[in-house]
Amino acid sequence: MRSSFTLTGFCEAFLDPAIVVGALFACMALHNERIGPPYVILAILSFSLTFPGDIGFHESPRRAARKLVTNWLLFVAILGGFGYASGYIQYFPQSLLIDWALATPVAVIAGQMAARYALPCVIAMGENQRRIVIAGVNDIGLQLAHQFGNNPYLGTRVEGYFDDRSRERLPSTGKLPMLGRIGQLADYVKRHHVDAIYLALPMATQPRILGLLDDLKDTTASIYFVPDIFVTDLIQGRVDHVGGMPVVAVCDTPFTGFRGVLKRVSDVLLSIVILLALSPVMLLLAVGVKLSSPGPVIFKQRRYGLDGKEILVYKFRSMTTTDNGDVVMQATKNDKRVTPFGAFLRKTSLDELPQFVNVLQGRMSIVGPRPHAVAHNETYRKLIKGYMVRHKVKPGITGWAQVNGYRGETETVDKMERRIDYDLEYLRNWSLSLDLWIIIKTALVVLRDRKAY
Repeated sequence: MRSSFTLTGFCEAFLDPAIVVGALFACMALHNERIGPPYVILAILSFSLTFPGDIGFHESPRRAARKLVTNWLLFVAILGGFGYASGYIQYFPQSLLIDWALATPVAVIAGQMAARYALPCVIAMGENQRRIVIAGVNDIGLQLAHQFGNNPYLGTRVEGYFDDRSRERLPSTGKLPMLGRIGQLADYVKRHHVDAIYLALPMATQPRILGLLDDLKDTTASIYFVPDIFVTDLIQGRVDHVGGMPVVAVCDTPFTGFRGVLKRVSDVLLSIVILLALSPVMLLLAVGVKLSSPGPVIFKQRRYGLDGKEILVYKFRSMTTTDNGDVVMQATKNDKRVTPFGAFLRKTSLDELPQFVNVLQGRMSIVGPRPHAVAHNETYRKLIKGYMVRHKVKPGITGWAQVNGYRGETETVDKMERRIDYDLEYLRNWSLSLDLWIIIKTALVVLRDRKAY
């Protein structure tokens, strides 16, 4: 029997790269270009850079569109930069490359829509469906069944539950039936050709689980253990290894190994480009700050950085005061401490430009949770659960919370909680394309947002 997990994974991995290469050959045909070594090399590079596709069919259309745009912009930037640097771009007509750059996103959208429509129909065929049962009627088991039921691309049919408790003690299982007690599970699996068993049993029942595993050794079903630690809010939760010993990561930084290198390289390159491009503007802003009111041009404030260690963050001074002690008041609307020129800086976020120097120093990233003053951290870490987890990564000049409406003053604990929720969501879902999307949205937010003062 063919696994629907493999079918869905295969389509997700190969669909976008195949469309990118197919669009290239279609543009070649329209421009009457012959297939030659330059085009073969370009096709191989294009496939390599886009494989495997990272847009999941289960993702919302909005998120899929965001990832498509950012992925394609990154692709064009990387391939275009290589082409200009090496001179390889001269082998291709400019009009063909432009047509390819414009046509490919449209083709990928059409391909994604077609696959999302057709794949569930293919999976629904009997030979592509996996039959599973869940041991344990609890929050984990019910949530697991809900995930399977709401994702047709998994191609999984949940047969029902097994649990030792009586019906009266069990929560509602909805439309799924109770199939028996735990001791009857192995016999049911053998008689009904079940493909997989998911053990959603509390870790406290270890002897019971070990006994069940012994019983299941006489079946050919795949066995998955869903431990109850996954009820907690995982940050980069995954299975890792220490030597040959498996360990489960419950809370970790997303920037380990190559991902950390990728994040740092992108930070450094973008910061250098931005500082070189905006150096004349920054010089004029420095003069404006100096002339607007007495005091230093650069305001340095103590904030928490990576792993909760104190760092100095740079900003163009926008106030008549430079609070940096145990008590720091957030800027509020019509704040009398803000100078007229400072109001302009804060409104346009130009006061943040010196923080690109912080990025080069390694204290900050371009995208990440915004750093708060030390005094604010000490207050909110006592009020908001998980507040300090945001310090698993370097703070950013902009962040996921800021482009989702939580920029500027957070005058209530509820607003700060929502900001932290977005920060933790960023840690769970980081990708280079997400960083690019946040940078794009930041530029749009700065132009129309009224929450910075």
